[in-house]
Amino acid sequence: MSEAAKVKGPASYFPSIEKTYGQPIAHWKTLVRGQSGMTHMQIVNWLKQEHALGHGHANALVADTLAETKRGEGA
Repeated sequence: MSEAAKVKGPASYFPSIEKTYGQPIAHWKTLVRGQSGMTHMQIVNWLKQEHALGHGHANALVADTLAETKRGEGA
């Protein structure tokens, strides 16, 4: 894979998240979007406590989902 084609940032965690937890990224993003009114770290901690995600995986999901929401891309 060329340097230009490599996925960077939070999305680089997505293949591992899907493999580790057995759910598609869309599933996790729907859960994150359902936590309106919570801060980034509150959602990270919620994913860790309620769904047993590791910190890096939870943080990547929240960061990417909230960035989409700010850009107007989220559902």
